[in-house]
Amino acid sequence: MMTTSDVTTDARKVASSSAANLGEQPITAGELNATGVCAWFSGRLVLEDVDLFMERHAVTALIGPSGCGKSTFLRILNRMHETINGAQLAGTVELNGEDIYSPNQRATWVRRHIGMVFQRPNPFPAMSIEQNVLAGLRFNRIKTSSKADLVEEALTKAGLWTEVKDRLSNMGGALSGGQQQRLCIARALAVRPSVLLMDEPCSALDPASTLRIEETIADIKEEVTVVIVTHNMQQANRVSDNCAFFLSENGKPGHIVEVGSTVKMFSAPNDPRTLDYVNGRFG
Repeated sequence: MMTTSDVTTDARKVASSSAANLGEQPITAGELNATGVCAWFSGRLVLEDVDLFMERHAVTALIGPSGCGKSTFLRILNRMHETINGAQLAGTVELNGEDIYSPNQRATWVRRHIGMVFQRPNPFPAMSIEQNVLAGLRFNRIKTSSKADLVEEALTKAGLWTEVKDRLSNMGGALSGGQQQRLCIARALAVRPSVLLMDEPCSALDPASTLRIEETIADIKEEVTVVIVTHNMQQANRVSDNCAFFLSENGKPGHIVEVGSTVKMFSAPNDPRTLDYVNGRFG
């Protein structure tokens, strides 16, 4: 079992290591493989023995009722779980065969290659639209030959360029909620991650903004692997290629009941609980 202090100490030990890490490898859509993942908060087991392979160039949806560990699992995938006081974990997570919790991997490099978009838009309010897009490059000390081209590329992929191209100097916090979320997606894409994690990215948005986000997901999956948590079964059915159904019953830790292609999970799953859930009979 690893504690947050264990991981932090290991990260400090290798901060100046010359060993190869994720940041030195070619950036392509990645595959994630989680094996035997367990998670605790202050000694309480909340996620137990999760095995999940998330294939490259695909959208994997994590579905299930509230409180079954989906968002906890998502945070484990880019080492954000370790930032929470009292959090512990066990198991392995590999990106393209590399253990992201290895002492040779720094958390900052992992998060560069496994980006995150949160439930509520969180642009930097004191930064312009352009500065928001470029923020990840500055934090990660990444150089680019043309900032203007990169800003246009990231905003175009996020489906926002045509709406903001004439006001890039305006504050990012002045955009609408849906535009702010797409700005956050552009910011994540600007560092060219291998995987993009999305934690209920449309839950606070109107239907029109939700549609634009879903179109963006469909457009970017050829370049970046997407893992999305959603409580919207229609959305999971529309945007994902594969689904993992999480469940926590009778006070037991969250676990995966079933994994499969979205078509199969919504039409003929192996477990009757899956069919009941996707059809709204509980949860």
